[in-house]
Amino acid sequence: MDFTSGKNSSENNNNNNAENAHQIVDSSSQFGSDSYNVKETEERQARELKAGLHPLKTKFVFWYTRRVPGIRNQSYEDNIKKIVEFSTVEGFWVCYCHLTRPSALPSPTDLHLFKEGIRPLWEVDTFNGLSLFIIFMDSANCNGGKWIIRFKKAVSGRFWEDLVLALVGDQLDYGDNICGAVLSIRFNEDIVSVWNRNASDNQAVMALRDSIKRHLKLPHSYVMEYKPHDASLRDNSSYRNTWLRG
Repeated sequence: MDFTSGKNSSENNNNNNAENAHQIVDSSSQFGSDSYNVKETEERQARELKAGLHPLKTKFVFWYTRRVPGIRNQSYEDNIKKIVEFSTVEGFWVCYCHLTRPSALPSPTDLHLFKEGIRPLWEVDTFNGLSLFIIFMDSANCNGGKWIIRFKKAVSGRFWEDLVLALVGDQLDYGDNICGAVLSIRFNEDIVSVWNRNASDNQAVMALRDSIKRHLKLPHSYVMEYKPHDASLRDNSSYRNTWLRG
């Protein structure tokens, strides 16, 4: 699904450019093992088509995380907030056009775009500063990991938008293996990561890397790094000590 035309239609109040936006979910999708969810998705798409809208293959949710610098023992699960959900091309552009641009977000901040039903959680927290670790992990992320790309702050917004369009438009290879994406605003750089379900499926992991490079048109100077979530749990770090570079 090409979302470039969808953007123009939103800005020009012309929905004709989105006429090819509809895609029917198939039985091999992330809901393939759950017939109820397949039926629910098909019914949702039928309602949206009847309303003259252009349904997406998957419903998505934007989340927001903001940690206040200097305050210890902030719970990740308590800090993550659901912003908005959408399931159509039109709904996406209404939401996206009202989001704060990455360049205007404070540091440190995380903006998450995940498929409905998957929370962007893998985090380890401490309890009152004690050495008691509490693991927040969505079941869809338990065996997964993430591709990581570091950007200069001046260009991160453009690459993030291209990734969002590719993700929502179901343009990335092995899309059913993708959970979502995160934009992490930091002091000296911004970090984009794409989460997938199965870190041990090397073919899917490498195909996702190549697809991201292709859709973002990444210059050769950019290095992508991969890290399984279980490694992040062991060293309590999202982006340090990555396992694979490519």
